[in-house]
Parts: sequence; C-alpha cells; structure tokens
Amino acid sequence: MTTPEHLDVVIVGAGLSGVGAAYRLRTECPGKSVAILEARDTMGGTWDLFRYPGIRSDSDMFTLGYPFHPWRDAKSIADGPSILRYIRATAARFGIDRLVRYRTRVLAADFSTETARWTVTISRRDEHGAVAESVITCDFLYSCAGYYDYDQGHDPVFPGVESFRGDVVRPQFWPEDLDYAGKRVVVIGSGATAVTVVPAMAETAAHVTMLQRSPTWVGVVPGRDKLADKVRELLPAHVAHRLIRTKNILFGVAFYQFCRRWPRAARKVLTGLSTKVLQDEAVVREHFTPTYDPWDQRLCAIPDADLFKALKSGRASVVTDHVDTFTPDGVRLRSGRELAADVVVTATGLRLLAFGGIAPTVDGRRVELSEQFVWRGAMITGLPNFAVCVGYTNASWTLRADLTSRLVCRVLDHMDRHGYASVVPTPDRPLVRRPMLDLASGYIQRAVDAFPRQGDRGPWRVRQNYPLDALSTLRGDLGRHLVGTRRAAVDGALSVRR
Repeated sequence: MTTPEHLDVVIVGAGLSGVGAAYRLRTECPGKSVAILEARDTMGGTWDLFRYPGIRSDSDMFTLGYPFHPWRDAKSIADGPSILRYIRATAARFGIDRLVRYRTRVLAADFSTETARWTVTISRRDEHGAVAESVITCDFLYSCAGYYDYDQGHDPVFPGVESFRGDVVRPQFWPEDLDYAGKRVVVIGSGATAVTVVPAMAETAAHVTMLQRSPTWVGVVPGRDKLADKVRELLPAHVAHRLIRTKNILFGVAFYQFCRRWPRAARKVLTGLSTKVLQDEAVVREHFTPTYDPWDQRLCAIPDADLFKALKSGRASVVTDHVDTFTPDGVRLRSGRELAADVVVTATGLRLLAFGGIAPTVDGRRVELSEQFVWRGAMITGLPNFAVCVGYTNASWTLRADLTSRLVCRVLDHMDRHGYASVVPTPDRPLVRRPMLDLASGYIQRAVDAFPRQGDRGPWRVRQNYPLDALSTLRGDLGRHLVGTRRAAVDGALSVRR
C-alpha cells in the first residue's frame, strides 16, 4: 500500500482567510510544510464566487486588507473585482499561489489519537472533469473555508413563483448573460446584498424596487477615505497603512460600543444621517428605522449614499411589506398592491455551513459540534490539532482572521517547544453555553445549532473587540487551557501533560 502524503499543516480554502493563513505559517513557522486545498477552480473564495452587480465590501479595505500587504487602491470601500485582484496579487507576491491545490475537495477528516494525525479524504477533479479520491495526512488541520454554503443560499419558497413569466435570479448564482437594461426589477431583501444590488441595477434598469419585510439599519459611509489619501501622500506605504488601519479599528470599536451601550442615541445618529441625505423623515421612519437596536443585527454600509441617491432620483424605490404571491407579471403583496416586474432578485440571505461542510471525526466517531466550545475564537474542544477561521461580525473579517492565523502559529510553536504530538483546548471548570455567533440576523439564527458554542468567560468568549483580542491572542498564556499529549521517550506510548 502506498504511504499517503504527509504535511505538517493543511489549510482548507484559498480565499481571503486561507491566503492570509498561509502567509503567517510561512513567515512565523517557516519549517512547516503547508498546502492549501481549494475545491473550486480559482482562488478568491467569496470574492470569486459572488458576481452580482455592485458586489463590494461593507468594511473598509484598510482593515479588510492584510496588515502585511498595504491596500493601495483609491477607494476605501472597494468593489468585488478589486478585492479579488488584491487577494491574488498578495498570493503571487509571497509565493502562496504555489501552495494551492485546486479542484480538491475535502470529503472527510478523521483524527487518530494513536498516531496524533489527521487523515483527510479528498476528491480531486482534473481539467476534464474526472474525479479521483485519495487521502493525505497532516499534523494540524486549519479550516479557512468561511461559514457560507457555496452550493446553496437561503431560498424560501414563494407562492406562485412558477407562474411568473420573468426571470427569478439568486445573487449567489448570478447569470452572466442576464440583461436587465430597461427592465422593471424587484429585489426581495433588505440586507447587505440588497442594498448593494439596488443602486447598481438602477443605473440601467427602468426601475428597481427594494421589497423588504422589515427595515434594516444602514449607515452612510464615504467610499473614499480623504484622511487616508493625505496620509498616504506623506508617509511610506507600510507606515501609512498601519496608521490608517489603527484609526479605523479604533473608530469601529468605539462606534460599536456606542451602539450597544447607548442604543437610543445610536438610533438618533443613524436616522439623523439617513434623514440628512433623503430629506424625508416619513420615508426614513417607515423604511429605515428598524424595531431592533443597532448591531442586534449587522449594520449595512451605504458608500457615498448610493442607495439613497438612487431613491431620490426616482430610479429606485423601497416598499416595506410581505410577499403574498407571485403573479405572471410580478409580485402581489399582502396589502393587495402588485409590483410589476420583468426580473425578481431574491436577496433573501445566505446559508451558513460549519467548517465548509467538513464533519470532523476523532477515532472514527463524529464530534457533535453543538456540544463543543470555542477557545480563543479558533480551536474547538473535542477536536485535537484543529482550528477554524471565523472573522468578526461587527468589524472586518480579516481582523480576527489574521489573529487566528497568528494564534495557530503560536500553538504550533508551543507544541514544538513542549514536544506535544497533539493539543486540545479543555475548560478547567464548567462553562455556560452561549451562541458562537451572537447576532439576531435570520441567516445566523437558522444555523446556530450547527456551530460550536462560546462560553461565559475569558478565552472561551468570542468577543467582538479587536484590541482586547489582539492582547490575549498574541500574549496570552496558552498552557492553561491547552491539554497536550506527547510521546513517552521509551516505548512510544502517549502521555498527557498540561
């Protein structure tokens, strides 16, 4: 029997997180062998998958970008193609592109406590579409596949949709040949995708209507950071990037804390900004003032007020109502009103998928994720030598992603220094279970039971605070909650040490 290929670390996913993880491993653990397994044909993850009109980040690129590779483009709130180019340029510059194995999907992953190794079952698809299964082994498995289900989104069943004579489009699978110029469009949804798609489509469509069941909090932000432009003119790129990044991090943390501690004041600020642009208190009150408090759900950014400008121009409108049924010519609402449409875009949300669909096992037994706890937002109880990269929900994904990758490097160094074959986080006393993703958003609540839990204290909490996380991740004691297993010198038996 052929001995499977063995690697020190296997990264799953060649998107924003996977590229950043590979950089950290190559620079902070240069002696480790690393490979990135990517199920798709290309690099970029979410930023390659989503192709709908106007696709962009709702986080500024000085924090969404990598701290080790300065963002140099003009716009602070960048479009999807620009972000994709940035990811690929980063990978090429640091040689990370040579580590990626495309068309390689992880089918299963089992950790052996006897050998202290992961056996990863993979399927490889060649350029002709032929698929072959094989296995590789690794000492450490790092999931950087995000938490979106790439194969399907949240797709509610709408009555009468089969009778509609127009096109029904899902943003996650946007058809390249869709022509909506001069057509009537209804976008169902009110989240980040909807507020992005509406102004983009309104540029050429006859009219675009955003149909929402209830309002979402939105915040007008500049698409370009004028202060950042001045700083970049005066200072070297890396210095400027660090200063702007720090400024944006501190502002983001401060604004989030303001919203959570003084929700009434935050409501006034957000509705005041919307009213200032729209100049219509009634519209803001009806369509842009949610019943929940700011940051109970993720706040949607509107760069350069593009959505509001589309509404003021008459090229777009917003309706707050519920779908009763589709008709041959559009969508009828519960109020009895019918919205005529040639194209309906169902921006109804994403579907979450833990660990990119990997169901890890230990000694052949499945580990129930909902019964486990997350340590330092990265490692999971019951899963030795395993980490998952999950970004912030209230700030740029990359801020936490980069901290997690640096934590993984610290853990690997900790294992080498103590001679551990494996480590697993273990609470020293019982924890109170809390949801790992603590937002009221529908897409999170639908999947919360499929994810591990966070605890009620210390490193078992998944905090939404980058400065505190940076201190604890980069300087915190690793040994207190990591149980290490190492080989005894004489007979090779495994012994457990803290």
